[in-house]
Amino acid sequence: MARILIAEDEPDIRELIAFTLRFAGHEVTATPNGEEAVRQASLVNPDIILMDVRMPRMTGYEACRLMKADPALKDIPVVFLSAKGQDSEIQTGLDAGAEEYLLKPFAPDQLTQRIKAILAKFGK
Repeated sequence: MARILIAEDEPDIRELIAFTLRFAGHEVTATPNGEEAVRQASLVNPDIILMDVRMPRMTGYEACRLMKADPALKDIPVVFLSAKGQDSEIQTGLDAGAEEYLLKPFAPDQLTQRIKAILAKFGK
């Protein structure tokens, strides 16, 4: 299936998302912060990137902006996963270059369905 990069600072949430996506047949690389996500994105060349917004060392917004400025990474869809659902937060994420902004909590099947739809939109 797809190569998916996850950036989530909460270990339990990171492992739950990784487990859900691996169970759905995806290859998953999980990182604990935005800085590591930027580094790993260049190494694994993922089909899609899922990122929390609030993380130590580098926020998801900052990491997304850096990735979108990199010619090798700019076309990879980024999806923010956040409990912060205010319109301003969502707009900031979209302005940073995200394809979508999913609110936590979400059901595992909802996550896998959204990823499938986004990958199909990008021909992956």
